[in-house]
Amino acid sequence: MSKDQIGIYLCCGGGLSSGFLAQQGRKAAKKRQINALVEAKSESEVTQYLPKMDVLCIGPHYAFRLDAFRRMAEPYNVPVVVIPEDTYSMLDGNALIDLALSTIEKNVG
Repeated sequence: MSKDQIGIYLCCGGGLSSGFLAQQGRKAAKKRQINALVEAKSESEVTQYLPKMDVLCIGPHYAFRLDAFRRMAEPYNVPVVVIPEDTYSMLDGNALIDLALSTIEKNVG
């Protein structure tokens, strides 16, 4: 990755539950000394932030729309991944960071 900060964006319906997960992700990234911007956005906001993203993580309840999100993100070369239910429900910031980094790595490699 050429830039200093990694843009990890989460998307759920209104951004509330993903907001809590994003907060845990920021804490985990900081503790691991990973320079990451971890933000939660509502579905309606996603398109305006795509140019800033390195990865888009969508809530498990959006898994059925994965292809639509991938088509939306494709012009920006942003990978889209579904957050596993356990990571989402347990607000596991470390698992979120691991998921985001591995997804970005697969997209680059």
